[in-house]
Order: sequence, then structure tokens, then C-alpha cells
Amino acid sequence: MRLSHSLDGVIKFIIGWVVVFLIRLIPFRPPNVEPVLTTMMPFSKRYGIIGSFLFGFLSIAIFDLAVSKVGQWTLITGLAYGLVGIGSWAFFRNRESTRWNYLIYAVIGTLAYDALTGLTIGPLFFGQSLAEAFFGQIPFTAMHLAGNIAFSLTISPAIYRWVISNPRLEVRSLIRAAGPVRP
Repeated sequence: MRLSHSLDGVIKFIIGWVVVFLIRLIPFRPPNVEPVLTTMMPFSKRYGIIGSFLFGFLSIAIFDLAVSKVGQWTLITGLAYGLVGIGSWAFFRNRESTRWNYLIYAVIGTLAYDALTGLTIGPLFFGQSLAEAFFGQIPFTAMHLAGNIAFSLTISPAIYRWVISNPRLEVRSLIRAAGPVRP
């Protein structure tokens, strides 16, 4: 990836993280109704495997740091979202950014994320049996799927259209729009 392309993405990544951050701060929002995956999908189409991993991982890390809730779950959920981001990159590498494709990967990514986290954290850290983790995960995953399906049909296409595909949000365009620097 060229340096100018990387710099152009900085503003867009910040916008994406702000979207994630603001929605996650909504009071009384169920913890599994969050937009990390659905905001990450449009980024994976444009910014590749590394950008996809970083968007997912840093979405969790930045939020947890900002709200002073850093713990072992930060690393686990950050890595899980990073891996789901890599999966998103692989899925969208040869597919169009359409509502249908966002919907399909929202289901795949949600199931993968919930399997990675829900079936490991309880048994590994809290002595829960695998059966308890599996059956306890079902309602959580159902709500997570419902949220990600709704967000994949609304947030993902909007982020792709208004942020990712918007050349006015690139560093080069903003510098040009600011005009020449005068002493």
C-alpha cells in the first residue's frame, strides 16, 4: 500500500472509529448490539488484510482504553474482531460492496466471532463447561445477529458510500481544499 493511500485512510478510519464509539456509548444498549463488524466490512473492501485486522482490533482497544475498561477481554475480543476482519477482507476481496453481501458476511462474521469468544472465555476463564457456554451463548448470539443484520443493511452501505468511497475525505483532497499555505 502506498504511503499516500495509507494517509488518506487515516481520516476515514477515525470517522469509522467515531461511529463505533458513539453507538457503543448509547445508554441501555445491549452489549451485543454494536457496530464493530458492520463498520469494519466496508473498510475491509478498501484497506486490505492489515487495515481490516487493525480496524477490528483497535475498535475494541481504543474504546476500552477510553472508558477505562481494559482487561484480558480487551485482548481476546480485539484479536477476535481482528480475525473476523481478516475474514471480511477475504470475503469482500472478490465481491461487490452490496447490502446483500454485507448481510451475508454479517451472519458469517457474527457466528465466527461468537464462537471464538463465547465458547472460549467461559470455559477458559470461569470454569464453565462447554455445554453451558454453548447453550448460554444462544440468546446472546441471536441478539448479536439481529443487531448485525440491521446494521449491515443500514450502517455498512452508508459507511461505504459516504466515507470509504468519498474522495473529499482523503488527506490530499483536504489539503487541496485548504488552499495554498501562506506565510
